[in-house]
Amino acid sequence: LLETSPGVAEVTFVEKEPAERHTIISWEQKNSCILPEDLKNFYLMTDGFQMTWSVKTDDTPMPLGSMVINSISKLCRLGGSSMYALPNAPTLADLEDDTDEEGNGDKPEKPHFDSRSLIFELDPCNGNGKVCLVYKHAKPVVSPDTEIWFLDRALYWHFLTKTFTAYYRLLLTHLGLPQWQYTFTSYGVSPQAKQWFNMYKPITINTALLSEEADSFVNKLDPNKVFKSKNKTPVIKKKPLSQPAGSQKTHTSMTSSKTSSLAGNSSRK
Repeated sequence: LLETSPGVAEVTFVEKEPAERHTIISWEQKNSCILPEDLKNFYLMTDGFQMTWSVKTDDTPMPLGSMVINSISKLCRLGGSSMYALPNAPTLADLEDDTDEEGNGDKPEKPHFDSRSLIFELDPCNGNGKVCLVYKHAKPVVSPDTEIWFLDRALYWHFLTKTFTAYYRLLLTHLGLPQWQYTFTSYGVSPQAKQWFNMYKPITINTALLSEEADSFVNKLDPNKVFKSKNKTPVIKKKPLSQPAGSQKTHTSMTSSKTSSLAGNSSRK
């Protein structure tokens, strides 16, 4: 699909060997949790996923799309250690606030940076955030229930899917376009990223229109109405009558003769 899209070049898929079963078991023992079954089966088929593609601008390929799922060795925990080597250095757990709102109604409970949750990085998102595998309840024992969440650059959480399989489908559906995870946030993608969406995934970026008319994606712009000039009453400007040069001379001579005759009459009187 990507290779047949206009302007797309250099579609690269990195084939990876399956992860060894003992590697997965070692990861589970090290982190004291069990991988969800669908993610475990994924790693048994391929140890991670990586696919990139570019677009041609002025005959020069520019990297654009990126689809990444970390290998089992890079499925690292977030917030488990200090950012720095200093003993009193801040950690992500310091961001926790007891007044944070828990899940209410349709809003699910957010993950915690402290020991209440286990968070592992699935996708670094090219620096635009992190897609994480989250075990929300780690005390007193780690619950096997997991969810996929997106952590933006401001360290706010956004729910994506309940299963890895559903997230994998989202990843492929959005073609790895820049910032595609931000379509699941309240503030959306940047204007530049929205231009790429309108070019390659117009329906995805306009999901709010799906519930409206079936032809809502049809351009209803009528050029005849846009470029139609308004009917204005013409304003007639009065121009001074232009007289030929000859008539002007005659008029001047007549005026001078009248003036001289009047002067003669007054002298006679």
